[in-house]
Order: sequence, then structure tokens, then C-alpha cells
Amino acid sequence: MDEKFQKLSELGAGDFDHIDGNLIDHLQGTQKLLKEWSASTTLAVAGLYHAAYGTAGFDESLVSVEQRDNISKIIGSDAEELVYLYCACDRGYFWPQIGIVAAPEFKNRFTGQLHQLTPQQLRDFCELTVANEIEIATDNLSFINEHGQSLYRVFKNMRTYISDSAYASVERILG
Repeated sequence: MDEKFQKLSELGAGDFDHIDGNLIDHLQGTQKLLKEWSASTTLAVAGLYHAAYGTAGFDESLVSVEQRDNISKIIGSDAEELVYLYCACDRGYFWPQIGIVAAPEFKNRFTGQLHQLTPQQLRDFCELTVANEIEIATDNLSFINEHGQSLYRVFKNMRTYISDSAYASVERILG
């Protein structure tokens, strides 16, 4: 992981401001949560790079999506695919469907394309989403006051797709 972390630093992740700190601390914190929740190595690595292309909630990007091959060489193709999926999500379109409809339709905010995620992609996406937001919410009362209730509803809908450890963190931090 040291090499992957170093590459992330070289991309400038530490130079970006993020809620309650800098981006590199947030990315490391997200990865740490995933590891604590016994996520796969692939998902934990994706946690470290989850904002590489920017997200619907964080417009800044470390690299453009045209650099996907380079990121894939650093973290592996499976982890990069999760990173791209996470960054490409149109949250306003996708999140409200999770746990409500049997097969939520994913909308790629970069391309506008609609498609179904595989069951594994949906589980990984939800676990990464929870880790990202819980990392921000931990010890951040202003974030919880502003976003806690809406995130709690979304994460309750994600319950069947996330680990027991992730859900316990949701209940502890937002419940």
C-alpha cells in the first residue's frame, strides 16, 4: 500500500481541501474504515482512490477520466473499475432507488448512460458509499446536523447491500 499511497500523493491528493481537513486524510480514513469492516483488498484499495475522478459530491478531480489506464496500472483494474463506478455515479438519480426498487438503474454522470450494476458491484458501491460518508461524519457534528438524517435514510435503504460492520457504524454515528 505504501507505493499506492505514494502515487496518490504524487497526484496531489494532499493539496486538495476537503470537509474538515485535506483530501488525503479523508481517503486514508475511508480506506481504514473499509479495512476495519473486513472489506476485500480490492475494495479497500478503491477506498484510497475513490475520489480520483471527482464525484457528484466533490467536483475536484486528481486526474481526468482519460487517465483510467494509468490509475489501473497503479491499483489494479478491479479496484479502478470500482473507483470509476463510484466517481461516475449520478447520486441524485441512483441513491433514491437503492433498497426501493429490485434492480436500481445506475446513471453515469460522465456519459449519461443507464445500466444495471451486478450484485457485487452494487454491494461494493454501497459499502464504499457508506465508508466515505461515515468517515466524513465521524466527529463532525456540523456535517451530521446538515446531512445526517438524509444519509441515515439512504443507508437504511442500503442495509441489505452493506456489511454488518458498516451498518453498525451507520447506527453508531448517524442513528
